[in-house]
Amino acid sequence: MQEKTDFLVLGSGLAGLSIALKVAEHGSVTVVTKAGLNDNNTAWAQGGIAAVFGDNAGFEKHIQDTLIAGAGLCEEDVVRKVVTHAPGVINDLLEWGVEFDRTNSGTFDLAREGGHTERRILHHKDNTGFEIQRALSEKVKNHPNITLLENHFAIDLITQHHLGYIVKRHHSDTSCFGAYVLDVMSGKVAAVLSRITFIATGGAGNLYLNTTNPATATGDGIAMVYRAKGIIDNMEFVQFHPTALYHPGERPAFLITEALRGFGALLKTIDGKEFMQKYDARGCLAPRDIVARAIDHEVKTRGDDFVWLDCSHLDKYELIEHFPNIYQKCLSLNIDISKDPIPVTPAAHYICGGIKVDTKARTSINNLFAAGECANTGLHGANRLASNSLLEALVYADWAAKTAIEQFNEIGFREGIPDWDFEGTSHPEEMVLITQSLKEVQQIMSVYVGIVRSKVRLQRAYDRLWIIYNETEQLYKSTTLSTSLCELRNLINVGYLIIKHANARKESIGLHYIT
Repeated sequence: MQEKTDFLVLGSGLAGLSIALKVAEHGSVTVVTKAGLNDNNTAWAQGGIAAVFGDNAGFEKHIQDTLIAGAGLCEEDVVRKVVTHAPGVINDLLEWGVEFDRTNSGTFDLAREGGHTERRILHHKDNTGFEIQRALSEKVKNHPNITLLENHFAIDLITQHHLGYIVKRHHSDTSCFGAYVLDVMSGKVAAVLSRITFIATGGAGNLYLNTTNPATATGDGIAMVYRAKGIIDNMEFVQFHPTALYHPGERPAFLITEALRGFGALLKTIDGKEFMQKYDARGCLAPRDIVARAIDHEVKTRGDDFVWLDCSHLDKYELIEHFPNIYQKCLSLNIDISKDPIPVTPAAHYICGGIKVDTKARTSINNLFAAGECANTGLHGANRLASNSLLEALVYADWAAKTAIEQFNEIGFREGIPDWDFEGTSHPEEMVLITQSLKEVQQIMSVYVGIVRSKVRLQRAYDRLWIIYNETEQLYKSTTLSTSLCELRNLINVGYLIIKHANARKESIGLHYIT
């Protein structure tokens, strides 16, 4: 079974929906999302979007904050282009109906987060991502040129190797012709052929036992591009958010936004002592890698499970007005944040590396673009500055759409693409084989490839992951496809890349801390 579309978008978060809306005036668009339209990382983003409007001094401060957080590994020209491109893409959001909080005078109510020297975070209460997703989803669902395929899983990109060619790794002549897509409900796989394909599949937080990411964050796009011989870079830089709500058994972990510390909340040990000044002069507003390592060190040396985030000294009414969702969530656990400290612990949050792209969002594979968390743009370097991720997704989605519109008329549909090969499949194996392997992968990554690493730990992780990889590949070749099996396969690929890149980097820098 085969289908055709001018533009194929894999992913339904901010990057994917932005691209879809911008290219839809020029051709047919198909958006593939493996769950519901709103089941993605964007909808879970609390903090906001870092953006400066028409102020050269403000631009420069944002640029410098980003470079400092990135520990010297950011590409400065990329940082400058992204930061100065912010006003235009923020206006796009406003035109699409996104509502940001404003002051009584009508100006934007800007917040401050860790690593920022100024207030420059646009937000909607403490659920900015949900507001953005709401507005964009409405526009996409009502656009006549956009076909939405919910509960459809992209298995693999279609490239020359499906036509019998031997594709060498990172070969510059490799092209993408679409993707094989599984209808989760029917179990059928279609070859969705496209002139241009966009990867906007988000991150891979579910590699770890404790993560703030939804269950859909399984590194699918990164794994697909890796298998298609595309360039993947900087995967060793996995950002752990310092303050996830400590509530054992809840997955994903509830995120306590960094904006709360920007508002004045203080980190303390279980006995009520502040500790961040021991690690950094910026205290609780140090960049995330520093705060996460500090908390990790405190809980391990003291033998505690968490630290406190204390808001009790802040104005109760302003606190609840700015952070209503956090207040209600904690209240449901009998924690009144206006007088009770919040138990927090680090959790896997964001992949700074990913699919290598240029400043037009082009990957190393022809006719394939990437944007959002799955892409490695050079903006974040060794550590992402808070609230730069949504800005990056918007800017690279804009560049991807503009470049694709310029060239797509010159690209035709590739003929001779074979249908999906079902040969060798049988009845589904017991789900326990998949779920147990997933638990083992998450345990391996959490214990050996977490906030603090060592050569011994990385080697042990590689050896154990290799065994699970071989078992999973055998299962993949012999059993009926399922979302769970494909996600496991993708997570193993991404885990391997993190271990490989961590082994290759000899020094501690940013999010990669090796003893």
